[in-house]
Order: sequence, then structure tokens, then C-alpha cells
Amino acid sequence: MAQITVSVAGKSYPLACADGDEERIKSLAAYVDNKAQELTGKLGHVSETRLILMAAVLIADELHDNLEGSGGKGLLNTLSEDDMASVLNEVASEVEGIAQELANA
Repeated sequence: MAQITVSVAGKSYPLACADGDEERIKSLAAYVDNKAQELTGKLGHVSETRLILMAAVLIADELHDNLEGSGGKGLLNTLSEDDMASVLNEVASEVEGIAQELANA
């Protein structure tokens, strides 16, 4: 297990990740940080929890738009129910892991 530190909204967070995933996690955290900075620029100062939640909702909205695609012909419509359930379980596991890491930070 690799140990890295990422910065989101001006705060550093130590994270554990699989060996070899360090750069990907740093890149994803930088994307979240960018969303947080955009929100701060538009809204001014808000609590850290609210800022991270709002960034997560914006990113989820982008993901939803990308998965749905235009005209309902996106990725979600091409997956079987079992595949979709598998993807959702993986996402849920990732979110739970991130929540646990943030709770321990």
C-alpha cells in the first residue's frame, strides 16, 4: 500500500492507495481541488465540508452527463443490469473508502 498526500481546498490529506495508483489518485485529487477552487471563486468562503460536498455533486453531475450521453445512448444504456450493478458497487466502495480516509484525517 502506497502512502501519498493530496491537497484539496488548501488542506493536505494523507491517503493510502494501491501501489502504482499514486499518480492517478493525485490527478483525481487535483481535479477535485480545481472544482473546489471554482466554487470558492463563485461563492466565496464556505465550510470545508460544504465545499467538498458541492464539488462532489458537480463531479457526479459531470459523470452522469457523460454516462447518459446525448439522446439516451450513453454508456449506462449499453450496460447490462449486472454490469451496471457491478459498476455501482465499485463506485460505492470507492466512496466509502474515501469517506473513511477523510474521517481518519
